[in-house]
Amino acid sequence: MPRIDAHQHYWRYHPRHYPWIDERMRVLRQDFDPPRLRPLLQEHGFDGALAVQARPSEEETLALLALAEQSEGVCGVVGWLDIAAPQLAQRLEALRPYSALRGVRHQVQDEADPAAWLARPEVERGMQTLQRAGYVYEILVTHRHLAAAAAFAARHDEHWLVLDHLGKPDIARGVRHWAQQIRPLAALPHVACKLSGLITEAPGGRWRAEELLPFFDAALEAFGPERLMFGSDWPVCLLAGDYRQVVQLCERALSTLGAAEQAAIWGGTAWRIYGLTESGYGSVSAR
Repeated sequence: MPRIDAHQHYWRYHPRHYPWIDERMRVLRQDFDPPRLRPLLQEHGFDGALAVQARPSEEETLALLALAEQSEGVCGVVGWLDIAAPQLAQRLEALRPYSALRGVRHQVQDEADPAAWLARPEVERGMQTLQRAGYVYEILVTHRHLAAAAAFAARHDEHWLVLDHLGKPDIARGVRHWAQQIRPLAALPHVACKLSGLITEAPGGRWRAEELLPFFDAALEAFGPERLMFGSDWPVCLLAGDYRQVVQLCERALSTLGAAEQAAIWGGTAWRIYGLTESGYGSVSAR
């Protein structure tokens, strides 16, 4: 089974395009492309990675799809489309020739009222169109809106939904609080979760493995290996640690699992949920 990093980003940095990258995030204020990630994937035995949108722009989506066609190891793209637009079906049809497009995401966490956005009638209609077309939808919210995300997910069960970054838990409140919050989402069999983004959720980016490992345990209990997948969140992870540290944290968290369970989280879950295929990309580790 291929080993897949299910969450990373590429961009050509411009302040106007990425306003969320503020002065405190100087390490991110530069270009990130496949040649920069490829050695890290190879070092840790990954065959490829899913490239995920980082700004609400179809222009960026097209750029990511072009990278997927040109670069080894980009095994799929989770892009951005305006799912509230009345032309969504036409846009999906126009993008159908791009086999790398495996899903869609919107940065709901950045909306003025994320819960209200998730309940918009236009979004409801768009989700029906998206799911019937067979695309995964990734949910990006923080712990403040997990209840709204669960209600949203319950209304849209025709295809897979994937929760990014464990719903960005409130690390300071501890794992019990998060486990209670996540239970309604985890109870829905069409919802999966990415083991990603935890180190940057620690207050001030100062994290300790002992503080974060219980969240992995709780995620395993809630979702099980068949609905969990590893994601590095590179290069955003650089705000709090390097690629090696992110991989090692997850390796430590999964060390007591059997081989089949580990294989699911390190690639099998992403392979199945996103419908990846051997012919869809060139492995960077098959050398």
